[in-house]
Amino acid sequence: MSQSCGECCTRINNISFKAGKQVILDDVSLHIHCGSVTAIIGKNGAGKSTLLRAILGEIKHEGEIVFKSKEDGSRDIKIGYVPQKLNVENSPMTVYDMAGSFCSNSPVFFKKNKKVYEEIKEHLKEFGAEELIDSKVSRLSGGELQRVMMAIATMPYPDLLILDEPISGMDKNGKEQFYSQIAKLKIDHDLAVLIVSHDFEYLKKYADKIIMLDKKVVAKGTPEEVFSSKEFENTFGIV
Repeated sequence: MSQSCGECCTRINNISFKAGKQVILDDVSLHIHCGSVTAIIGKNGAGKSTLLRAILGEIKHEGEIVFKSKEDGSRDIKIGYVPQKLNVENSPMTVYDMAGSFCSNSPVFFKKNKKVYEEIKEHLKEFGAEELIDSKVSRLSGGELQRVMMAIATMPYPDLLILDEPISGMDKNGKEQFYSQIAKLKIDHDLAVLIVSHDFEYLKKYADKIIMLDKKVVAKGTPEEVFSSKEFENTFGIV
């Protein structure tokens, strides 16, 4: 089991974004350290999804996003991403096909590569999904698809894993399993995790840091600090 080195950090510095004259993000800065789970919360329209798009490089923005490591200083960041929704309703792909397209330089749809197949199956095993490797993704349950997407997003393990409300619609048991998996990943692989979520009950238990957005950072700290703040009470009406 690895320990957090404490010296690797994704630095999101002074991110601002406007849509026309409307300010969507206003000078947002946060640091996400390895071996930690940082959660972003906020009301609808607070800028959460826009911030994720900025980090993923999907929109032009002011400010910078830098990854620093103790080995080689600043360099381009490697990001794993699990979206809120993935439309696979009519997809003919199997889990092997989908995963293989991410981790192999050669086509995987026509003939199974035995080495790639075994590597994918071994990685899926960490997420309790190895038995799904030959299943069609269109036939997976919500929880099964989420586990498969988590596995794919960590092939190979990234500097930063971004999760956009990944457990909407799951039952309580599924949510507990998901957050337990996140806790294991951050420890075993010294992984930095950034999650957008409204599951406050689980964030209290599993998040190391909470960032509350309302176009800018209006509160930040430990779950206890943010959930007991006036800003949180004014926004969500609960403490």
